[in-house]
Amino acid sequence: MKAALLRAFGERLTIEEVPTPQPGAGEVLVKPRACGIDGTDLKLLDGFGYVPELPFIMGHEIAGEIVAVGAGVSEFAPGDRVAVYNFVTCGSCVFCRSFRDQLCLNMRGIVGVLDVPGAYAERVCLPAQQLIHLPAEVNYADGATCCDAGLTALHAVDRAAVSIGETVLVIGIGGVGSIVTQLLAGAGIEVIVADVDAGKEQWALSQGASIFSSAAGDELQSLVRDLSDGIGADRVIDVVGLESTMTAGFTSLRRGGRMVVVGYTPERLPLSGKELAQNEKEVIGTRAGRRNDLSRCLKLYASGALASIVRGTYTLDQVNEALAHLRSGVTGRIVLTFD
Repeated sequence: MKAALLRAFGERLTIEEVPTPQPGAGEVLVKPRACGIDGTDLKLLDGFGYVPELPFIMGHEIAGEIVAVGAGVSEFAPGDRVAVYNFVTCGSCVFCRSFRDQLCLNMRGIVGVLDVPGAYAERVCLPAQQLIHLPAEVNYADGATCCDAGLTALHAVDRAAVSIGETVLVIGIGGVGSIVTQLLAGAGIEVIVADVDAGKEQWALSQGASIFSSAAGDELQSLVRDLSDGIGADRVIDVVGLESTMTAGFTSLRRGGRMVVVGYTPERLPLSGKELAQNEKEVIGTRAGRRNDLSRCLKLYASGALASIVRGTYTLDQVNEALAHLRSGVTGRIVLTFD
């Protein structure tokens, strides 16, 4: 089969012929029909964050069709349309038992990210436990984006614990930020979207933003306070994770407000302990999402409650061009599609 291999960090992927995997007991062989591309892929290319053993096949936002099943698999059959949950968990630790799958203490891998090859290939072999049936109403490209952007957005909004009538500042309007904005706006929340790319204004407004701004730093803080009678945002969801965005988000919070950090970079937040304590502010992290978040996201797409964020498609042979496009800046999501 054809696959795109990561052979050296900082280098282009190489398109090669590799052996087609065969499903063992409890496994399924999936033909990818769509695979989303996001910032985690760029981190993998750069050797930052997760560092898989090379060579490695990336691709963690996967929707496809089952072509074969291994012994003991009864809940899936060839021809089934599926989406893939990418955290391969133990199912028995305290976090798995409390429905916090992505914090599993005995993680056996992350599909397309660490230890488990992904879908930058014509076939991918996976444990059957990773699969969720893809609703007939959801196309493969949208189903793929649910596997990271969608479930991450849902979990981040849950972590923010937003109430009706509050104002939320969303920093970054890529794939995750787009779905965060849709979710909040659909719940009647006023959403201020900030992104340094002024060209994303119309996209942000189409996703449900009440206000868009390309301001940053002190200028963004002043804007948020002007829009909230000097109080500040009730919640901030930072999908970028730069020192500058986290600082602007933190200072834009009202007293008692909460900032949820979704994106991460090598940079750190220079936190003022005095401002944190005296204003009872909260800063919390959020990691991807739970298996149930993927199911919920697929149902929202199937019902029409979420709109597609796919803005461009590439073939497997064009994967390096797709990654370069992502690095230059993407509105929404770009997806690899397979015949």
